Amino acid sequence: MNRRSSLRAIAAGALAAGGIAAAPRKAQIAITFDLEMSRNFPKWEDTKWDYEKGKLDAATKEYTVGAARRIKEAGGVLHGFVVGQVLEQENVEWLKKLVADGHPMDNHSYDHVRVTAKLLEEVQFRFRRAPWLISGKDPKEVIQENIELCSAAMSKRLGVKPTGFRTPGGFRYGLSERPDLQDMFKQLGFKWISSKYARHLNGPKPDTKIYESIVAAQRESQPFRYSNGLLEIPMSPISDIGAFRNGRWKLEWFLEAVHLSIEWAVANRAVFDFLAHPSCLGVVDPEFKTIDLICKMVRDAGNKAELTDLHRIAAATPQ
Repeated sequence: MNRRSSLRAIAAGALAAGGIAAAPRKAQIAITFDLEMSRNFPKWEDTKWDYEKGKLDAATKEYTVGAARRIKEAGGVLHGFVVGQVLEQENVEWLKKLVADGHPMDNHSYDHVRVTAKLLEEVQFRFRRAPWLISGKDPKEVIQENIELCSAAMSKRLGVKPTGFRTPGGFRYGLSERPDLQDMFKQLGFKWISSKYARHLNGPKPDTKIYESIVAAQRESQPFRYSNGLLEIPMSPISDIGAFRNGRWKLEWFLEAVHLSIEWAVANRAVFDFLAHPSCLGVVDPEFKTIDLICKMVRDAGNKAELTDLHRIAAATPQ
């Protein structure tokens, strides 16, 4: 049995596990971009983006538009998550056009804040440098205001009222251990969040064990509801940051991981939420090979899979 055949057999059979929603009739494949700048890209020594997450450069915008065009030609949409700082830029017509073309945009907080922070200095790098911006407040207050500020900016500049939220950074158990945050997101009017990123192996050159770990993590990355009814739509490993920053992978290795993961999702009629950052993916994959691979695999799957977005995944998830 070759490696791909053995990986295909990892989770054959029932998809359901405790807390995981029933599988949809078709595999639901979403392509999502976090619209922000990324540390170590385009040059490895670039670290200023920790403080300037929303200062999207021309290349990042162009790559986002190019990816959206390819996905739409394949019958899908690109689902974006916007850091509010992006909307301070003078020209956001490119983003407004994406919205007009049917590509959904949702909230990624204004300053890329860590929603689980318990100390002010943990909230975001820029607040360590400029603590006076949040002095006299507690972390949860800062976090909630930052999320609301992003929603206000999106409404004002894009005409969009976000109903979904992706946390900056992913958490192994999502927000399972933070019912206070679950309640906060419901109170803010969000219908779903994307905060869980299942743990898996990684390394400077992926071997069979790493690929197996990534594929196995897909079963833990299916939509579920918290006790208060808030829907969680996990990010599917492995992300571009996980591969190209943390692992320093080659593109071909990343493509293999994506291929194996989607193969599993199609076989199990599961959800696959591809997570990428155009400021990273555009540097390592300028020819859109990953986007084209995903679209081709969905097309080749016929009636077993569909390109979709997180809103439609949410709508298809049982209450």
